[in-house]
Amino acid sequence: MTDEVLEDLPFDELRHRAFHIAEKHLDIGFFTDLFSHMPGMVAIEGEGGDLGSMGGTFIETVRAVREMFGSADLDPTTEALLRARFATYIREH
Repeated sequence: MTDEVLEDLPFDELRHRAFHIAEKHLDIGFFTDLFSHMPGMVAIEGEGGDLGSMGGTFIETVRAVREMFGSADLDPTTEALLRARFATYIREH
């Protein structure tokens, strides 16, 4: 798939494809990386929070990320950053 085609996919489709790949590979690092890009998580880190201490199982982490993205009304900057991250992840795998 070319870069142009990936970048032109709707955000939800791009996210779905990236999540599917990450789940298939049990790539917890991908999901924790996504948390670090969300505006609310930046605020938590600034108050002494630590993404490295995120606990739970892989499935719980995936569910948490899905919930975050299911209810998130992303600002254009965050959506553009995540869109690029999803497209890069898909191309890498």
